[in-house]
Amino acid sequence: MESFADVHINSATQPAVLPAPRALRHIGIVLLDGFALLEAAALVEMFQAANALAESTRHGAAHYDVCLLSESGGGIASSSSVFVRTESVEARRHFHGLFILGGEGAHSALRGERLLTWLRCAYPNSELVSAIGEGRLMLESIGLRQATSSRRYGESIREIMRNSPAAGFATDFVSPQRTAWMLVQADLGAEIARQIAHWVAPPVEAHFATIVPKSASGCVSEKIQASARWLQANGDRPITIDQVAQVAAMSERNFLRRFKLEIGVTPSDYLLYVRLDMSCRLLAKTNLPVDKVARRCGIGSGGGLAKLFRKHLATTPTEYRESKRASTISW
Repeated sequence: MESFADVHINSATQPAVLPAPRALRHIGIVLLDGFALLEAAALVEMFQAANALAESTRHGAAHYDVCLLSESGGGIASSSSVFVRTESVEARRHFHGLFILGGEGAHSALRGERLLTWLRCAYPNSELVSAIGEGRLMLESIGLRQATSSRRYGESIREIMRNSPAAGFATDFVSPQRTAWMLVQADLGAEIARQIAHWVAPPVEAHFATIVPKSASGCVSEKIQASARWLQANGDRPITIDQVAQVAAMSERNFLRRFKLEIGVTPSDYLLYVRLDMSCRLLAKTNLPVDKVARRCGIGSGGGLAKLFRKHLATTPTEYRESKRASTISW
């Protein structure tokens, strides 16, 4: 399965001749072990879209250089067990925008000093800093309480929040993706920001029901397709591997091997994505309490659902519902 690690921004190496030249903007995305992969992908895509649109307008060349960072560099595992290649945080300290994504690795990072020492230096050298989930713990540990902090863009971003609530985000839920969108609007203007709102990929939850629709070989057998469809149809009730293997007419061992090979994730992970997709839909379209949403989706309890949302969507079920109720553009 293609790794998100293969997604990287290649910035223009030669300055473009523009009526009003603009400096290249450096964006840092700090990843901690267990980070939400789709949240990181959404951030990268936001700046990719800005670059592509800027190249096709009077703004000329791409403006954003995105760098994925971690404490030591190298491969970092997401909550989906996909490894992403990163640079060491110590390679850079000056950023136009710095985003810190949460993950289980935050707790071990807090016990050390390397990442915290770097953050103390990088924070005052970054024009905008945004953290979410456990990433907020990193800011709090150096004496900062706000999840989002901005110096150069403080007033302009507050103005955008007041005047552009219809950009697909809730005004009281400032996700890193929304912060990135506001930064792009402050830099490149409302028209490019509006186009980005219509262009970028659907919200991360939309990927759950269609997770890796084809295998690395480009072909999924009929038996495995049937088992995936059965999981989607029965995700709201308790399921055992033996039951799904019977649908595919395979032994458990062979089924587990074939499913992972052809679909790209394990049957258990696929079932989890199905249930998350169901819960996202119910939260957005009904007024059911979170506990009832969890039970109807086979997750068990509201606490369990909240834990999964924090891990995979870097938000809570309640915040997710509020963001969807306030949205007027479908991402």
